[in-house]
Amino acid sequence: MNDLHILDKPKIYAEIESKCTEIGFTMPSDVYIGTLLKTLISSKPNANLLELGTGIGLSLSWMIDGMDDGSKLISVDNDPKLIEIAKGFFGQNPQIEIICADGTEWIKNYNGDKFDLIFADAWPGKYSEIDEIMELVTIGGFYVIDDMTPQPNWPEGHQEKALKLIEYLESREDVSLTKMNWSTGIIIATKKLIK
Repeated sequence: MNDLHILDKPKIYAEIESKCTEIGFTMPSDVYIGTLLKTLISSKPNANLLELGTGIGLSLSWMIDGMDDGSKLISVDNDPKLIEIAKGFFGQNPQIEIICADGTEWIKNYNGDKFDLIFADAWPGKYSEIDEIMELVTIGGFYVIDDMTPQPNWPEGHQEKALKLIEYLESREDVSLTKMNWSTGIIIATKKLIK
């Protein structure tokens, strides 16, 4: 599949891609996870959404494109330079809250409403604080992670961490799980009531 066939990219997408090149940002989100996030979010009217790992805002642009007027989104990253860039693109949108914080501390201190979709694209909420973050997913809500197939930039030992995370998610009785050998390796967990 070639992303040239993706016709519905967010209007601001090319501008964000240019900024990636300009600052030498080497960890942009894959375009396919963007399309998936937009589709999933479109199924959740009046949604409460969370992104962990704002980066430069590529996946955020897709998430915003999927939102309706009644939805709101929090995006958290610990890199002040990237947060400032993301705020430059999206900071005027009253539905979006972009927070510069340590993800671990933010998760541990958050006490607001649960989320209809969480995209965990950072270490906190994916490889740490996973119990806490799964508690924040609504029943019927989505927990989405990418980069689960081996990546060339993975440090030594990371594959074992990824496999342990998959085993952990598979062991939970309160989620339905789909593992996709697609894009960079996507996992979607949907929270369910335990019978």
